[in-house]
Amino acid sequence: MFDLTGQVAIITGSSRGIGRAIAKAMAKAGARVVVSSRKLDACQTVVEEIRKEGGEAIAVACNVAEKAQLQNLVDAALQTWGRLNIVVCNAAVNPYFGPMVGMKDEAYDKIMNSNVRSNFWLCNLAGPRMVESGGGSFIIVSSIGGNQGSATLGVYGMSKAADYALTRNLAIEWGPQGLRANCIAPGLIKTDFSRALWENEKLLANVERGTPVRRIGQPEDLGGVAVFLASKSAAYITGQTLVVDGGITVKEPA
Repeated sequence: MFDLTGQVAIITGSSRGIGRAIAKAMAKAGARVVVSSRKLDACQTVVEEIRKEGGEAIAVACNVAEKAQLQNLVDAALQTWGRLNIVVCNAAVNPYFGPMVGMKDEAYDKIMNSNVRSNFWLCNLAGPRMVESGGGSFIIVSSIGGNQGSATLGVYGMSKAADYALTRNLAIEWGPQGLRANCIAPGLIKTDFSRALWENEKLLANVERGTPVRRIGQPEDLGGVAVFLASKSAAYITGQTLVVDGGITVKEPA
């Protein structure tokens, strides 16, 4: 039910953290994987890990803020394997931590362009090729920050809420042509991206105490979720946001 054999997947931001976990999980499920991030050597390390475990993967450097580089990702998948079925938009940035009133325009543009426009671009570029390949799935990695307000991560949360809306519209636009679109909204996951949060011992203790499963997430907690959404098991699921947060957002406030 969760077999991805014969499928080809692009995962942005997959040299580490959540993206790396998704790339490895999809490869274990049989998908051929395009590992991408800005640093080619870091991507190649993940490719070597996948190949040692019997999977198929290639490394392609990509700055998601550059449309031509996103096109190159799509082209690389097609040139290597002749098809494209799965696109996972995982790469994201957050160069600013603090109240919105103090944010410079450059930081705002970087967040919105990297976290929203890049996903919009990649899905538009990949969609026609996915249809030609017989169908497939868009998966956008967002955040529970899209559901919440924040005194320090406001624009980041705005960008993640926009990803929810993008997912719904992709589902409507591409559904008749055989493509599904879903969103994953993680809670606090132990990655380099969120290091400033989980290295704060007081904050970490508060999060763990307020999470029903009593821990923060690990990147591997997202890998199987992405495989499920890409597989036939999720064939009747589209336009949805699946929250993966250990239950923190359903707990009654203290």
